[in-house]
Amino acid sequence: MQTATEKLKLSEISPRIMQSEIRAMTVECDRVGGVNLAQGVCDTELPPQVQEAAIRAIRDGFNIYTRLDGIAPLRNAIARKFAHYNRIDADPDAELLVTSGATGALHATVMALLNPGDEVLLFEPLYGYHVNTLLSMRVRPVAVPLAMHTWEIDFDRLEAAVTPNTRAMVLNTPINPCGKVFTRAEMERLAAFATRHDLFVITDEIYEYFLFDGAKHVSMGSLPGMAERTITISGLSKTFSITGWRIGYLRADRRWLGSIAYFHDLTFVCSPSPFQYGAAAGLVELDDTFYAGLSTEYEKKRDLLCGALRDAGLTPLVPTGAYYVLADVSSIPGATAKEKARTLLAKTGIAAVAGTAFFTGGRGEDLLRFCFAKKQPDLERACAALRSL
Repeated sequence: MQTATEKLKLSEISPRIMQSEIRAMTVECDRVGGVNLAQGVCDTELPPQVQEAAIRAIRDGFNIYTRLDGIAPLRNAIARKFAHYNRIDADPDAELLVTSGATGALHATVMALLNPGDEVLLFEPLYGYHVNTLLSMRVRPVAVPLAMHTWEIDFDRLEAAVTPNTRAMVLNTPINPCGKVFTRAEMERLAAFATRHDLFVITDEIYEYFLFDGAKHVSMGSLPGMAERTITISGLSKTFSITGWRIGYLRADRRWLGSIAYFHDLTFVCSPSPFQYGAAAGLVELDDTFYAGLSTEYEKKRDLLCGALRDAGLTPLVPTGAYYVLADVSSIPGATAKEKARTLLAKTGIAAVAGTAFFTGGRGEDLLRFCFAKKQPDLERACAALRSL
């Protein structure tokens, strides 16, 4: 007897949520044994203080659930970090949440604060996880393109994007993939915009320590009047090279924190317990010289990769933050950016990501994104392969 299956089907949103081009290129790179400059895995060495504290926590039996907002030593360390670096006051018992990466923080925030049909403004180029997190909860992302190559904000275009359904703005600084760092003047104008339209501002500041050419990081939540409406999201995945540990965190006004924490608990329960102890040790034991060293080290990596791209005839759009480079790859054969990425992989063994993964409206076809958060021998090997192009 045949059973009717009209009700057995994917959700209406499923066809729009698929494996990212970043992950697809990682699979292709693994298949050919190439150098993966596609995915921001950050496979450099983690600080020994972080590693040893996590191992010690496992051996000491800290392997069970934590309270839903994270362990006290880590929340206290994050509060001190917020005050010292971000100039944000945060009560570790009422305004901080340890999350399953910055991705988990965004997911819980959207669940707690937004409704299906709400609209959220994002600047383009976009990070796909921001867009797809919104889509997965039936929230509509509205892209506001930055000026190509200079990445300046068109404030008239931003104003025009606002509708009665606009509830929030996602602000990623430094930006993945283009490395733009929003200036204080830009942040102040965006703060005035958010206040005028009564919007939440959800930030992603995961690359806050990766700054070049004298760029300064400014947190929206530190600006006058913005603490209540800003959910400040960051994490230690990139800073400590522990992307697989899933240690993120957020600061939100106590009016919102309880509900955000509940939804995070509902979905993720908690960030891994022993890794929280490792992260806490890093925040406590590593001083400002460590973070300054990150910028110095990664600026050198940036310059090495940009030099190789130029030598290969691929013009880099030099970033001032994060650890990615968008490059003009018009000279590589292929009708689309995806084809160009696969041509490059076939010819050089170097995996990069199609620029169209970060743009809407057909933009990005002549761009590829390259990641330079690699161990030095791997990065040098990649640069040599690029020059052979």
